[in-house]
Amino acid sequence: MRAWLADEMRKKGIDLRFETNVAAIEAVGDRRRATLTDGTTLETDHVFFATGRIPNTRDLGLEKAGVELGSGGEIRVDAYSRTNVPSIHAIGDVTDRMQLTPVAIHEAMCLARTLFGGQPTSPDHRDVPQAVFGQPPIGTVGLTEAEALGRGHRIDVYTSSFRTLKDTLTGSDAKTHMKLLVDAETDRVLGVHMVGPDAGEIAQGFGVALKCNATKAQFDATIGIHPTAAEELVTMREPTRSVAP
Repeated sequence: MRAWLADEMRKKGIDLRFETNVAAIEAVGDRRRATLTDGTTLETDHVFFATGRIPNTRDLGLEKAGVELGSGGEIRVDAYSRTNVPSIHAIGDVTDRMQLTPVAIHEAMCLARTLFGGQPTSPDHRDVPQAVFGQPPIGTVGLTEAEALGRGHRIDVYTSSFRTLKDTLTGSDAKTHMKLLVDAETDRVLGVHMVGPDAGEIAQGFGVALKCNATKAQFDATIGIHPTAAEELVTMREPTRSVAP
């Protein structure tokens, strides 16, 4: 999915540089010169420098309270969001379990039930739909191919690459890419992945199907809406390849 997105972005004239970072930024008149760690330089009007984030747990006094932290400053918690100090709980990005706002809300609801509702509830981080809002966006839910193989699944891989009807009519060379991962023994759909328009919206809908342990046969029995891109996910009949751990 990442490689496909990179190719689509390059079609738009975006210069992608991998395995490097920004070492220095200096003013050159009204422009900026960025020196990269691989020794190359770029001159541009503006520099937007976004390289990730770490849990903001410094200066909270957690060490004094005896709360255990991980190597990246994340607060370590058990399945019920409790730290090693029984009276202290933590949720959200500071635990570094999954840095997504809806996940933090889910963890909060589970913690409220656990502490105040008399219903010990563990957050479920399985099959969380996610999106990368690039141009085009990535939408994904479930296991990646590497994760599925790492868990011992023998999988059938279904892929489809095509131009949407809109792109066909306008002459655009943009292409959409989709991938389904299916457990070869149980027929359960393990992963749905897409690069293309509305990928986040489509992944959200198929996230319900994966939560319900939908099978490939049930995908095949679902009638598609034509003309949509999403119909491709219920009309792929033959696997591209089969892979074993």
